[in-house]
Order: sequence, then C-alpha cells, then structure tokens
Amino acid sequence: MTTALFLLRTAQLGIPIRDLDLLTIGMVTDMLVEAANDGYEYDRLPTQGDFDAF
Repeated sequence: MTTALFLLRTAQLGIPIRDLDLLTIGMVTDMLVEAANDGYEYDRLPTQGDFDAF
C-alpha cells in the first residue's frame, strides 16, 4: 500500500490526519477490514450455547 492509498483509505473511513499520530497502520487496516465486513450477511449467528460448547 502506498502512502497516497493509505491516506485515501483513512479519509474514506473519516479519520482526520491529526488523529493518525494516535493510530498504527495495523489499526487502520483492521478498521478497513471491519468496514468491509459491515454489510456481510451471515447464514447463522452463534448462540450462547455455541460459545458454551466451544
């Protein structure tokens, strides 16, 4: 990822440049992944019983 692309992606997430001092590249990448997953429809969501069985 180039610097220009990184800055474009942060702007798309609504992160101001002054806040980039507080974030790492990994944190921004995680935010991008989560933003891309927001619209995904899961076939089945886990229940408490699933977590207990795990």
